[in-house]
Amino acid sequence: MSLVVGAALKEGPGADLAQAPVRRVLDTNIVLDLWVFDEPKAEALRTSVERGSTQWLATAAMREELARVLAYPQIVKRLTHRELPASAVLGHFDRWAHLLPDAPKAPYACKDADDQKFIDLAVAHTATLHSKDAQVLCMKKRLERCGVALNPLMDVLETA
Repeated sequence: MSLVVGAALKEGPGADLAQAPVRRVLDTNIVLDLWVFDEPKAEALRTSVERGSTQWLATAAMREELARVLAYPQIVKRLTHRELPASAVLGHFDRWAHLLPDAPKAPYACKDADDQKFIDLAVAHTATLHSKDAQVLCMKKRLERCGVALNPLMDVLETA
C-alpha cells in the first residue's frame, strides 16, 4: 500500500481534468457489497475502482475496521460459503485503496461514531461518500454544504 498525501489529479497547462479519477470514500458495508456479497448494484462501482476511474480514498483505521468486520460470524459464514478468505478481501483493499492519513474532524458529527472517519475523509478531500448507513444518509444536506456528494450504492451510475 502506498501513502498518498493528496488526490492524484493532473495539474498544470494542458492537464486533462476530465480524465481525473472521481474521488470516492467507501464505507465498510459498501466494501462488503463489492467483494463479499457481490451485490449486483455494486458492479459499476467495482469496475470503476478496478479500471482506475474511481480513486478510492481510505485510511488505516478504515482497513482495521474492515478486518474486524470480516471476523464477524455472519461475515465469516458468507466468506466460507463463497470459499473466499478474508485475506482476499483485504487484498482488494490493499490493491485499490489510496491510503491517506486520518482526516481532521469535519464540521458535522455523525450520531454513529464509527462512521465519522468516513465523513471526515470525504469532507477533507471533497470526495463522493458511498454509504447505506441511515445515520450517514440523514446528513446528506449538511455534507453537500461541504462539497460532499452522498450516495447510497444504488446511485453510483448517476455520479460516475
